[in-house]
Amino acid sequence: MAIEHTIRSIGVARSPYKEKFAIPRQPGLVTVARGTIELDNDLHAAEMVDGLDAFSHIWVLFLFHENLEQGWKPRVKPPRLGGNKKLGVLATRSTFRPNGMGMSVLELNKISIDGDKVKLHVSGLDLLDNTPIIDVKPYIQYADALPHASSAYAMEAPVAPLEVNFSDEANTALSTEPDDAKQLIKEVLAQDPRPSYKRNKADDKVYGVKLFDFDVKWQLTSLTEVHVISIERIKDTAEPSTS
Repeated sequence: MAIEHTIRSIGVARSPYKEKFAIPRQPGLVTVARGTIELDNDLHAAEMVDGLDAFSHIWVLFLFHENLEQGWKPRVKPPRLGGNKKLGVLATRSTFRPNGMGMSVLELNKISIDGDKVKLHVSGLDLLDNTPIIDVKPYIQYADALPHASSAYAMEAPVAPLEVNFSDEANTALSTEPDDAKQLIKEVLAQDPRPSYKRNKADDKVYGVKLFDFDVKWQLTSLTEVHVISIERIKDTAEPSTS
């Protein structure tokens, strides 16, 4: 018998990924991806995280909020199988799940507390900006890391196949930015964020991806190389207040 239960979010993720395209398919693949989990002010958050700073990593449970209205699928095509073979959704990490829930192991760098405002500073992020967080749990090494576990596919982390270079224009745009901004762009694009069916195929299309406050234009120039054409700061399109 199905049981209905309402789950409320306990916070929100702040992430450099402003759109779903180019988000790493698993946490930890882009090590310099840093962000925060901001816990809701009305949850006695400072008490909730008491003792959590003793752990190096945390499990973060969240909602695939941009997929919820699209519903779920009983069979999906995992990217690691080339996007051509279907498996049952429960045999995959697909975002189109019955309850739209995901989980990631993230490195916990520090916890900052300012009154009732609590932030968990994390790295290895694979979450879309503004992702609703529904739970956080400490990562327990002896129980959560099982060296003898096996899987039918994705036994090893994917090797970033592409070398990334920057045009003079792109380098100039980043010249006043922190070094990790350029490194994040390199690590994201090295993973080849194109659809799975385009892997190892020539492609002269110019792609765009939004990272931090930048619109990054890039193109595959060979089967092993990505060229970053331009990097432009995204303009704030919010209308000024008339009050």
